[in-house]
Amino acid sequence: MFRPKTAEEIELLRINGELVSKTLAEVGKCVAPGVTTLELNRVAETFIRDHGAVPSFLGYDGFPAALCMSVNDVVVHGFPSDYVLKEGDIVSVDCGTLYKGYNGDSAYTFPVGEVDAETRRLLDVTKASLYKGIEAAVAGHRTGDIGYAVQSYAESFGFSVVRELEGHGIGTRMHEDPGVPNYGRQGHGAKLYDGMTICIEPMICAGGRGVYVAKNGWEVHTADRRNAAHYELTVVVRKGQAEQLSTFDYIEKGLTC
Repeated sequence: MFRPKTAEEIELLRINGELVSKTLAEVGKCVAPGVTTLELNRVAETFIRDHGAVPSFLGYDGFPAALCMSVNDVVVHGFPSDYVLKEGDIVSVDCGTLYKGYNGDSAYTFPVGEVDAETRRLLDVTKASLYKGIEAAVAGHRTGDIGYAVQSYAESFGFSVVRELEGHGIGTRMHEDPGVPNYGRQGHGAKLYDGMTICIEPMICAGGRGVYVAKNGWEVHTADRRNAAHYELTVVVRKGQAEQLSTFDYIEKGLTC
């Protein structure tokens, strides 16, 4: 049974949303050729703990790190490692926090140095498709309206949408109902209510939409080994326009954390 979040709950989710947003900005400052993804993970974990929260991904169903670090053809759930980032790579950084019993969750795909024009286009379209999804996250709509908005935009540029993974509700648990697919039909799916808090997270592939899970049981790769991008924001569904609880402003406007 759906229960809208109270103002107090939304404020705690907002605090977490701010923290994951600032953490991603701190990580983004360090993304460069020659840096390992394990180093970036340490930056994030230190920043989160220094702000009185804990990294909610660490230990989640056995996940071994504070961040999901997904490079190039890894769509999501990549392990931080000794891999050294190279010029032209892209790295999706997915971050979660737990503070005062509530969760934060956000993701951003960073270019490493200069990337080619097609890769830049993939990043731009994936991020824009996220905002298209947020525009559809209005009370009275359905999750299919969000999925349709993401899918129709991304596919209009010749990219494809991963079907096996989706966004989700968020609150005292990292993953709550409803699931929020990145594809769908308008007017179908779970109904959206005022006060519902959800994470919208397009996962868009440069090539085909087929994926497979690596032997470690976590890392999701594109089947054709072409690049994938991933962006995620947390929002509150409202009657007129969704309210963002996380933001990319700290990354993109160079705001002080």
